[in-house]
Amino acid sequence: MNNPILITIAVCEVGFWVLVVGGLCLRYLARMRRASTITLALLPILDLVLVAAVALDLHRGGEVEFAHRLAGIYLGWTVVFARSTVAWLDVRFAHRFAGGPAPVKPPKSGPQAYRNEIRGFVKWLCAAAIALVITYGLAYTVADSEQAAALKTVIQPLGVITFFWFVTGPLWVLGSKNTDSKDASSKDTAGERSRH
Repeated sequence: MNNPILITIAVCEVGFWVLVVGGLCLRYLARMRRASTITLALLPILDLVLVAAVALDLHRGGEVEFAHRLAGIYLGWTVVFARSTVAWLDVRFAHRFAGGPAPVKPPKSGPQAYRNEIRGFVKWLCAAAIALVITYGLAYTVADSEQAAALKTVIQPLGVITFFWFVTGPLWVLGSKNTDSKDASSKDTAGERSRH
């Protein structure tokens, strides 16, 4: 953890959870809704801090390592998924501390599960696009030619993540759905034969 960018990413991740949990505690335990809203509104500042840290390190001539590319991926992730993460936790805090409805467990198979996986995959594609924009933006603005070339290799881990997300998400659920349909069809056929 001697890499300043890795340290900044870790600090931002800790800060994210402190702000989210703190904001929800203010809302549901302290009944301070305005303070909660202000606290949660501070989340984008963490993204700005990370972008500034990467830009400053590049400007100072720092060697581009995986941490610099990870920063772009992390930023894309937080921009797209932060709101849904807060909403997920909000439902559970409301249920636990404010008598709100119990969280609904998403289906693991079937059409709705497939739609959920597609929705999550599309959100990841948006996060990957944001990661590319941020990383390439830094490559073309504050990085020198050597740093820029190293930054642009962020497309490789993004491609790997996208491939495995698709295979283990939409494709997996689609395969399960087709298997369930075949099983149901086989049972219906067997039932028809038994009646005859």
